[in-house]
Amino acid sequence: MISGVTLGARDRRRAATFHDALPAQIAARQSMAFDRGNARGPSADKPSLGVLRSGNCRPASVGNGVMVEPSVATRDAVDRQYRKALELGAADEAPAGPRAPDFFAAYFRDLDGEKPNLFLAG
Repeated sequence: MISGVTLGARDRRRAATFHDALPAQIAARQSMAFDRGNARGPSADKPSLGVLRSGNCRPASVGNGVMVEPSVATRDAVDRQYRKALELGAADEAPAGPRAPDFFAAYFRDLDGEKPNLFLAG
């Protein structure tokens, strides 16, 4: 079981503003706050997405091949979340659409270059 995923942030306030604007569409909210950043999820006891300054104080960098994969409830929610991310300044990686018979997804790079994959399975 996953308790959460953490992304590095070069500017934690800018990253928080970006990610805080997205989860409202998928019923997530800030669930924990730290000096280095914060975490978002349905509640503190559920899996979360953390966006934090690195613990070793070195600049955050994008993980090659790393993707965060939040699940959403409908195809429309995948598309809305993707469009909202682009509106907030994210870079397009692949618009919402079918990727396999039971997999509908959208990809973008957030403001720090991380690559979330919004998906609906089934």
